Amino acid sequence: MRFIKMHGAGNDYVYVNCFDQAPPANPAELARQVSNRHFGIGADGLILVCPSKDAVAQMRMFNADGSEAEMCGNGIRCVAKLLYDANICRTDSMVIDTGAGPLTIQLVLTCNRVDYVRVDMGPPILESAKIPTTLTGKPIVEVPLEVDGEHVRVTCVSMGNPHCVVFVDEVTDAWVLERGPQIEIDAHFPARVNVEFVEVLSRSELRQRTWERGSGETLACGTGASAVCVAGVLSNRAERQVLIHMAGGDLELEWNASDNHVYMTGPAEELFRGEWLRELPK
Repeated sequence: MRFIKMHGAGNDYVYVNCFDQAPPANPAELARQVSNRHFGIGADGLILVCPSKDAVAQMRMFNADGSEAEMCGNGIRCVAKLLYDANICRTDSMVIDTGAGPLTIQLVLTCNRVDYVRVDMGPPILESAKIPTTLTGKPIVEVPLEVDGEHVRVTCVSMGNPHCVVFVDEVTDAWVLERGPQIEIDAHFPARVNVEFVEVLSRSELRQRTWERGSGETLACGTGASAVCVAGVLSNRAERQVLIHMAGGDLELEWNASDNHVYMTGPAEELFRGEWLRELPK
């Protein structure tokens, strides 16, 4: 199996171009194998780039634990770059189908090279049943959640996948590595949840660390940054346009007031190509 290793702001995945080879029979198990950083390629997960009847391509995304997720904001930027570089779509605008629905992508090109990618992430989902969560609120903003005997205030948003945003004075390992896995599997989130811990530097600048459902802490999370942008506005901590700093790089976010859509702009980079020589799981 031929693959491409790519990352968006440090959020790295193994990409398989299924336009020129058959998709793997067992992508969940393959995701677990290739994601292993000692006995595999090393990645936050596996992304399949497949033909689509209604869009330029379909993106299927699998976490490092093999679970399939609806969407990946950093991943879809890399998919757009892959499609452009592989001559599958040589326009600066394209629509890619995802588990969260079709998304419109705008490429920022310099001398026919993809520098940045802007994604229309669509409108945030704020209804509790659609996030999904059993926490109550319309919307769920700064709602107390008991975690290990203490209450933290959370804001819940779905960007096609569920997010729980926690604003803290300082983002520490204790928050991310201890509270993150506890909140991910909390009973209030029937589909599990991605957890963002956020420091407010100013009303236009935030710092974020993410505990991702099924992958653990990642260096960046695009859907998480989108949820953070929305949560910052809902909690009156931030403006509608923000720069979000993550360990792997920065993303620009805007929650547009006129169309209610969230727009995310960030990098997409190819690291290397290779061939997976191990027998594919059946």
